[in-house]
Parts: sequence; structure tokens; C-alpha cells
Amino acid sequence: MASRSIIAAIAFMAGAAAVALTPGVWATLQRAVGIAPGNAPTQASSKPGQTEPRIPIVAMDDDRIKLAHIDLATAGAGMVAKRLAVPGTVTPDAGRVSHVSVKLSGTVAELRKNIGDDVTKGDVLAVLESREVADAKSEYLATRLANELQQDLTSRDKSLWEGRAVPEQQYIKSRNAAAQTEMRLNIARQKLLALGVEAHEIAGLPQSSDTSLRSQDVRAPVSGRLAERKVELGAAVGRDNLETELFVIVDLSRVWVELSVSSADLPMVTEGQSVRLSARGLPETATGKIVFVSPLLDKETRTARVVAALDNTNGYWRPGSFVTAAIALNERRVDVVVPATAIQNVDGRKAIFVRSKDGFEKRNVVLGEQDGQSVEIASGIAPGETIAVSNTFSLKAELAKPRDED
Repeated sequence: MASRSIIAAIAFMAGAAAVALTPGVWATLQRAVGIAPGNAPTQASSKPGQTEPRIPIVAMDDDRIKLAHIDLATAGAGMVAKRLAVPGTVTPDAGRVSHVSVKLSGTVAELRKNIGDDVTKGDVLAVLESREVADAKSEYLATRLANELQQDLTSRDKSLWEGRAVPEQQYIKSRNAAAQTEMRLNIARQKLLALGVEAHEIAGLPQSSDTSLRSQDVRAPVSGRLAERKVELGAAVGRDNLETELFVIVDLSRVWVELSVSSADLPMVTEGQSVRLSARGLPETATGKIVFVSPLLDKETRTARVVAALDNTNGYWRPGSFVTAAIALNERRVDVVVPATAIQNVDGRKAIFVRSKDGFEKRNVVLGEQDGQSVEIASGIAPGETIAVSNTFSLKAELAKPRDED
């Protein structure tokens, strides 16, 4: 009986070992008794049909980019600032306005320049005929001739005195006369200069014709544009309550912008700050610099006069225009600045289209501070990347089109 039990135990152990050593049989037995590994849920590394998220790309080659009028730019560092917006008016630079007046009485014989003409310093604007200038020129020529004769006599008397041919008293008398004629010549010359005759014109008087003695050229003292002409041909000008100002010349290569800043904002405004200028109806903007902050307040408006200087070489900004000035209060440099036109709203997020080898990649970005048409990019774009900066809505529309799935 005992031997039978031993034989049965050995047979059971042999069978269990056979099942354990045969994986297929062991797995079948586990599923049969309900303890298969499939009952213990495990996470699959990837679900059937699931793919990696695809980067949004708008396929576009160089020819299509040019055809779509998409401009490219490189994202890089720039300046952004908190700005104070104030109204202003463009005015001529007070140091570049010249009033051309006459210093004698006469009549206008010629008008060689008209309103709107560009003039250069030294150009003849008009020609006057004046008895006063004729008398002054005649006096100068007479004293010049007398001085030349007296100088020759003095030189002769000096030679004779040195040779003991004449007494010293005669030489001294001749020398005094020469000094007096030279003094009268200088006085006559200064009189012509005071009447507005140029030095080179005085030097050429001995060779000029008699008819030119009564003529006086009115020349441009500065270069610029003729803004006003206050006389007509044949008009009497000069003293005795007659018109003395003939022309106004304005150099508009640099202009002023007069701003009105409230007393509350005035402590934040200082000379040297940059100012961004814009005007309604004008597409361009410009940048100037504050050159003057008035220490006085207007008693009625309680505002202070602030003047900004602006380069106007192209003549774009006309005096009298109303502008809006944005004064930079806290300017700082940031790593990445892009134009506002480069940013689009895509699926509720701000995005920029970055140039790639296949076209444009839509890149979500985080915006920082905005300064007019420039926007700081806090994250999403690296310095040096090439981005689309114009007509980016076409890229957004292209991205929204349905695509065939692979």
C-alpha cells in the first residue's frame, strides 16, 4: 500500500515537471483555469492606428513664395519701450528759417526766383536799382583812385627824402595824406558792405560797367526752398515805411515737432529721449529725438512745450501737419523682435511661420511687450531664424485646407 502511494506521488511530480517545461501546455492550462496573463491588464507601448504628432508644414518653394508676395526677414534682437502718446505739430526748425531783407531804398528791377524754387547759398534772388547804392559805389571808386595816387606820391617823396632831395617835413606831410586817403577808402568799403554788397562784388567794381553801379543783387544767405515772396516787379522797397523783407527761405531737411505734454507726464520726459512719429493717412513713421523741454507750463492748458528734432531729408514731413508722438519712457533691448504683421492667430494661439527646407513651419510663440509695429517674442523663435513677415494670412489659409492622410 505504501509503495502505491510513493509511485503515485512520483508520477504527479513527473507530470508537473513536464507541463512546466512545455510553455505551450503551461499557457493553455493557465487560460483554462482563468489565471492567464491576459487577465492582468498591461499598457501597450502604442495603440493600433496611433502615429506621432506631425509638425504643421505649409509646402511652398521659392517661386510660390515670390508669387504670393511673402516677404522674409531674420528674427533678431531689437529695442522695445513703454511709450507715452502725445499730440504734436510739425514746424520748421527755427534755426533754418531765413528772412531776406534789404538794407537800402530802391526798386525791384528783376525777380530771378519764384515761390517753391530750390535755392543755394549765394544764388541771386532779385536785382534792385538804387541811387543810394550808386552813390556809395561811386564814392568808393573815387576814394580808391585818390588813395592810389596819394600812395604813389608818398612813395616818390620817401625816395626823394632818402636822397636828401626834399626836406623831411614834405615827406611827413605826404605820409599823413596817404594815411587819410587809405582810411577814407576803408570807410567807403565798409559802407558798401553795410548796404549788402558782397566783398567779391566790391573787388570787381573797377572793371564793372557804369550801368551796373546802380544795381544791387539780392542773394540767398542760406540754401533751402523759397517759401515766401513778398514783393513784385517794380515795387519800391527799403526805408520810409516801405517793405524791407523780400523773401523767406526755409531749409526743411530737418524739422521740429512741437509736442504738448501734460504736467502729470512731464517728470517722465527728458531731453535725448527718442520719439516715434505717425500721422493719420500717412503710411510711414519716423523717429526723432527730444531736444528741448520747456520749464514753463501754459497757464491755460497746463501743458509744457516739448520740441523734438526730426530728419526730413526726403521732405516727407510738411510743416503744419498734425502728428501723434510716442515718447520712449523705458527703452530696453530684447533678444527677439519681429514685425506685428508676422503674427497670426491659429487655433486660438499666436503663431509665426518659420522658413524651412520644405516651405513654412507653423511655430506657436509667446509674446512679450509690443512697441508699435514691433513685438517681443518671449519664446518660440530663436534669433537668426528666417520668418514670413508679410501676407502671412495666406499661409494661415493654406494651413487650414484639408489634407489627404497617408
